Amino acid sequence: MKWQRGHRSAFVEDRRGRGGGRLSLGGIVIALILYAIFGRDVTGLLSSGELAGGGGAPASTSAEEAELVDFVNFVLDDIQGTWERQFRSAGETYRPATLVLFTDRVQSACGIQGAAVGPFYCGADHKAYIDLGFYRDLKARFGAPGDFAQAYVLAHEIGHHIQNVRGISAENRRRKEAEPGRKNELSIRQELQADCLAGVWGHSAGARGLLDEGDVEEGLAAAAAIGDDRLQRQATGVVTPESWTHGASEQRVRWFRRGLESGDPERCDTFSAAADAL
Repeated sequence: MKWQRGHRSAFVEDRRGRGGGRLSLGGIVIALILYAIFGRDVTGLLSSGELAGGGGAPASTSAEEAELVDFVNFVLDDIQGTWERQFRSAGETYRPATLVLFTDRVQSACGIQGAAVGPFYCGADHKAYIDLGFYRDLKARFGAPGDFAQAYVLAHEIGHHIQNVRGISAENRRRKEAEPGRKNELSIRQELQADCLAGVWGHSAGARGLLDEGDVEEGLAAAAAIGDDRLQRQATGVVTPESWTHGASEQRVRWFRRGLESGDPERCDTFSAAADAL
């Protein structure tokens, strides 16, 4: 992917090296497994017990991480510039999200979250959060290398911001309260829509000549790598579809591809899609 080094976004908040205690490596592995099974963050519990270690000392920045910081600054502004143009064409004003970089654990308006949950978006403060160590895991643990794979992850979180500012997230919360038996299914529909919205940005990036050969394949590989079925199989060897909250690898690839090929957010209505078409 073509991007500009040294770019600095007004919407990146760097909190790396701050905050609470660090989880040990064993604690992180256990938390990942429990999250894959139960779909909830348990690092707040783990960090208070024997699995926690170390303090809140600032982390040193390697050359690799410094480049990642440059990269996410550039990509964030490019993603949000795309959505600003989309909103403007519809006669609307886009409210940008902020990206928070953190190490190990972070305080958000949605509570304290640990790095084991991966990148996340908090609608209460309009901020996306990422521990850059996730990108190393994406390559080494999940087998999805490449800068466009990294960009897809960020575009997915900003997809959740789009859902938030358009009222989709609030409406989905109401649906879950009214139909608790569909809670996981509705979560999956929301996640798949965020994948499709990420693809809408990817389409724009391609049209503007920012993508290199093989970038699309990198993004699709990342979408497949973090499907619920693949994560569960990797963590436990057992796949339990009834516990899914994000969608299977095949579903995530399908909706990301739909956004990539169409470039049209109107094609991302996962909530109207039949169950067998997700």
